[in-house]
Amino acid sequence: MRKLTAKEEEIMEFFWEKGPLFVKELVTFYDEPRPHFNTISTIVRILENKGFIAHEVFGNTYRYFPTLSQEGFHKETLGNVVSKYFNNSYFNIVSSLVEEEKISLEELKELIENVKKT
Repeated sequence: MRKLTAKEEEIMEFFWEKGPLFVKELVTFYDEPRPHFNTISTIVRILENKGFIAHEVFGNTYRYFPTLSQEGFHKETLGNVVSKYFNNSYFNIVSSLVEEEKISLEELKELIENVKKT
């Protein structure tokens, strides 16, 4: 199960939003006081080791790019939550949402109708 820390996910958001990036570009996306180049570089290397990004060589530097789409990450993360907390059952998730009133019966009916249409 692949997971991201909050800082790793923050950096991945930049890749998903902007596409391939150099570490020096990542640093510029932060407000002052910006994180140090080495800090961002370390997190990027961790992301690469985890398989979330890869790189291509540009002279003596690397340009990094995501290997997993944001949608793919969300699906993978949801699958992990379902597996870990809901006994691998999407039914249990929906039941929990209804019981905790996070989704109304009307919304559930609408969801069922949408699924029937596809």
